[in-house]
Amino acid sequence: MATLVLAAAGAWAGSAMGFGAIGVIAGRAIGALAGAAVDGMIFGGTKQHVEGPRLDDLQVMGSAEGSVIPRVYGTVRLAGQMIWATNLIEETETTTTTQGGKGGGSVTTTTTTYHYFANFAIGLCEGEVAAVTRIWADGKPMDLSQVTWRLYRGTEDQLPDPLIAGVQGMDAAPAFRGLAYVVFERLPLERYGNRIPQLSFEVVRPVDDVLSMLPGVCIIPGSGEFYCDPDPVWRTESTVAATLSTDDGSGAGGSIFTTDGDGGSM
Repeated sequence: MATLVLAAAGAWAGSAMGFGAIGVIAGRAIGALAGAAVDGMIFGGTKQHVEGPRLDDLQVMGSAEGSVIPRVYGTVRLAGQMIWATNLIEETETTTTTQGGKGGGSVTTTTTTYHYFANFAIGLCEGEVAAVTRIWADGKPMDLSQVTWRLYRGTEDQLPDPLIAGVQGMDAAPAFRGLAYVVFERLPLERYGNRIPQLSFEVVRPVDDVLSMLPGVCIIPGSGEFYCDPDPVWRTESTVAATLSTDDGSGAGGSIFTTDGDGGSM
């Protein structure tokens, strides 16, 4: 408002002083500058602060004491029990944007977003297992190439996990010998609603002395045209060719032969 008023007053003053059209133009410009300064002093810039969803409690619920340790034979899908965890890790990300300005006032918005990560261990079954071939989170296959995880097969001489040892101390860190378990390190929780998802695992544990007596395994096709093909299947999309497979259910590509079993073979 002051910009318009002082611009008009400046134009009138320039004309009244006898400078003609040049005086009107110069007076209007000087008045507009003065008015913009006054508007800035009166109204100024507006600042806003926006915060994203934030958890009130970073503690992780533990599992029930006295749960049974399963004994697995062959290939089994099971949920497991949480046997160790730290509090959730909270990290903040702040971004600032400014809109408006040039005499009309500006709006500066500061947005704070919270990201959460989890460190925890899930006990699976009695060891020694051969492999964990697939993991589901909330019922959906997890892309294991995008997370940091470690499998401990449940041997009688396995050492404590480095993450657990770093938190508990090497002398106080349990090794969970004889128990097969999985450790997740800094698992991003944003896609799971900032909570630890419900996990289930496909565990393979060969039966003692039986595996060496099997000359072969008959696999009945049931998951697609290339289910039994141990070699990569080429699929061309547009002009790009890639070794993609749609038969293992993980969405990451690869054959069942390369994702199941110990050492990449059935």
